[in-house]
Amino acid sequence: MGNCNARYARSESATTQADAGIHVSPPKVTPKPRPNVPVSAEIGTVLGRPMEDVKSIYTIGKELGRGQFGVTYLCTHKQTHKTFACKSIATRKLVTKDDIEDVRREVQIMYHLTGQPNIVELQGAYEDKQSVNLVMELCAGGELFDRIIAKGHYSERAAASLCRTMVKVVHTCHSMGVIHRDLKPENFLFSSKDENSLLKATDFGLSVFFKPGDIFRDIVGSAYYVAPEVLRRGYGPEIDIWSAGVILYILLAGVPPFWAESEQGIFDAILRGHVDYTSDPWPSISSGAKDLVKNMLKQDSKERFTALNVLNHPWMREDGEAPDKPLDTAVLVRMKQFRAMNKLKKVALKVIAENLSEEEIMGLKEMFKTMDTDNSGTITYEELKTGLARLGSRISDPEVRQLMDAADVDGNGTIDYLEFITATVHMNRMDKEDHIYSAFQYFDKDNSGYITKEELEQALKNFGLGDEESIRDIIAEVDTDNDGRINYDEFACMMRRGQHDGNANRRHEPRHR
Repeated sequence: MGNCNARYARSESATTQADAGIHVSPPKVTPKPRPNVPVSAEIGTVLGRPMEDVKSIYTIGKELGRGQFGVTYLCTHKQTHKTFACKSIATRKLVTKDDIEDVRREVQIMYHLTGQPNIVELQGAYEDKQSVNLVMELCAGGELFDRIIAKGHYSERAAASLCRTMVKVVHTCHSMGVIHRDLKPENFLFSSKDENSLLKATDFGLSVFFKPGDIFRDIVGSAYYVAPEVLRRGYGPEIDIWSAGVILYILLAGVPPFWAESEQGIFDAILRGHVDYTSDPWPSISSGAKDLVKNMLKQDSKERFTALNVLNHPWMREDGEAPDKPLDTAVLVRMKQFRAMNKLKKVALKVIAENLSEEEIMGLKEMFKTMDTDNSGTITYEELKTGLARLGSRISDPEVRQLMDAADVDGNGTIDYLEFITATVHMNRMDKEDHIYSAFQYFDKDNSGYITKEELEQALKNFGLGDEESIRDIIAEVDTDNDGRINYDEFACMMRRGQHDGNANRRHEPRHR
């Protein structure tokens, strides 16, 4: 980045512990322990479930990075030999209730955002007496920050491609009821060293769940990228677009739009709001690029572009063309996938959903509460239609009716909490062997190792689904060896098929995250 390296150093985070965490009671069903994992009788203070030893499953390797709360290591799964990153957070450093809540919410949010191609995947969370260990997808390509430093600045085409990815992440987060709150080049990782490798968002340690209209007042984020309304202590999801706009400015110009010798100086510059579009290289940058940056860096958050505005901007469109169709929100994609499943799989997923841990379903619990506007404990057709529209989904009335009918497994005309979780949880949450086995056992009442036609009929009748034609179709689809019954391997194969488809007023001292 030429002579700007000294100016554009890694930003220090101006952060507080978020006070917007919503406390809800855990599910009634106690999650079953993972098989082959030593489980302690002692309950962890952070995750609130029995302690587990991550080293019994993974071999911990070299250090990859270090932060205020913990260290990230390379780790290898002992059975599959696949490599991951293990973020180990020392519990002795979590000194306040807010510190603990931050980590707990980070786990909840990463589970909630699972299955998104441009978000680092959380494999599992384990707590022992010393630490909370988050095992995540390994991104070996390094930080976007380092590539910016190496390149100086990007071509407009390359900058548009990277910004498109970042804003798609923002769109996903916002449509799933999450504000990232700390978007910066250090928090985007490349999956490999390849020039065209996938860019993925990470570090959701400052992220929060939100509902439309929520206003947050705690100062969070990182100096160069923090939005003016954060400094004024009243903000919502629009702050993520501001941060992405700052990153786009840096990608194009090689320097940040707001700079000073001190953190307070940077904040003062952000509040003044003057952005330089006259110095090099701005005279040679297209009017389209400048127009987009200006709309992402609007001081008034109400006038600022939304994620969809950005993605539909002429400069941002891939090959200059508008997208063929609106972006489906993750929840809508999942509900469509659920609609296409056979009845056996739907019931099996409901059995599994009952056994998911609190952190795996907290995000969906918040979304359910947002859609259930009359607090009745169920979602009606009108509430589903309004809720999906509020999330950014464009969907016809007949499609809403189809999704409603699919999710309403018991056929009573509304979607209860468990039905909503069943229809919207990402399929890779269901891919654990113990989940699949416990669901199989639900059907295999006599423990024969097979689900017979009679057992299938009885189980489906409990949900009002046991008509003769459905049972015949299920057995024909799942019973691959044609012996008239379903064994465990056939059941597991059905369950795994297609799961990869689709797409408070206080301020602490600034600290690193």
